[in-house]
Amino acid sequence: MANTQTSSLSISEMREFAGFTPEEQAFITRSLDVGMGRGDAFKAWSTESGSSSAIRQQYIAYRELRALREDIPEATSLDGVGQFIGALIRISAQDLAQELLSSFSAYRFLYERLLGAEVRPYLPAIFCGAAALPQIRPCHRKLLLQSLSEAAATAPGWSPRQPGFFPEKIEGEAA
Repeated sequence: MANTQTSSLSISEMREFAGFTPEEQAFITRSLDVGMGRGDAFKAWSTESGSSSAIRQQYIAYRELRALREDIPEATSLDGVGQFIGALIRISAQDLAQELLSSFSAYRFLYERLLGAEVRPYLPAIFCGAAALPQIRPCHRKLLLQSLSEAAATAPGWSPRQPGFFPEKIEGEAA
């Protein structure tokens, strides 16, 4: 029974990923390559002008993720929340400023995989904080903030289940 349930959840995650735009799918996959150290992201993804610079910036920003994974504050305490949220707002703003993520759902999908299920309670606040920064162009800021549903912003609880589907680039796939 548990195996059937796990398979069903993985299929659900694949369907969610399939619903993202091609740009979001590529950005999520590239970001997971960078954040999880899966191969050489420069070799796999730097086909467009300027993409090498964006990948380099991601590598620099994502260096903090390992420490952040280990320091996710308890949802019942305020200890360490400021440092944790501050660092993630900065990293998230850099990702959102590239304008390759256009929704909270795509952002959540990426960051759940970069940091694990324990980060879920913090993602709406971090997303709002990053999306509202002046570094995000106003028209993109509006699109991002409108994508956060009331249900996501006010969720009474979050699943502790770790993500099971981690998309990877297929050889020969256009970047």
